[in-house]
Amino acid sequence: MPAKDALRLTSRVLLMDPHGACLFFMTAAPDSSGYSRWITPGGGVDPGETHGEAALRELHEETGRRFDNAGDPVWTYSFEVTFDQADHNRGYAEYFLVRSGRFEPASTFWTAEEHIDVTQWAWFTAEELEGQSEPYEPGPLPELMRKLATSL
Repeated sequence: MPAKDALRLTSRVLLMDPHGACLFFMTAAPDSSGYSRWITPGGGVDPGETHGEAALRELHEETGRRFDNAGDPVWTYSFEVTFDQADHNRGYAEYFLVRSGRFEPASTFWTAEEHIDVTQWAWFTAEELEGQSEPYEPGPLPELMRKLATSL
């Protein structure tokens, strides 16, 4: 059960290829239901770390590649967390756009939990993401991806 009124700050990355597709991971949520969904690379902001620093650190940890600059946030998202095994009940995420060619992520720096919770990865355009039978989070991502892809 989440702690009463606990906020988790996160940074997430839209790692976008030249055709507007982004990297996603299928990952289990902190919930006893076994719920899994597609999410972008990212994670918690450590104490003393900026959102931009967290975005670059998480991107390295989750893909095995280093990137130099996350730029400014392209979108922010505040949300309630209802997963029964989460340690927080509210979240705030800053999303960053990082451009890259496609590559296969390396799991070298994944945590023990990520080796269990992350079951697959894929590059999706907004249309491909919407066409998936599995859920993705958060819901506005395809619209944001389309908007950012127009600036390619």
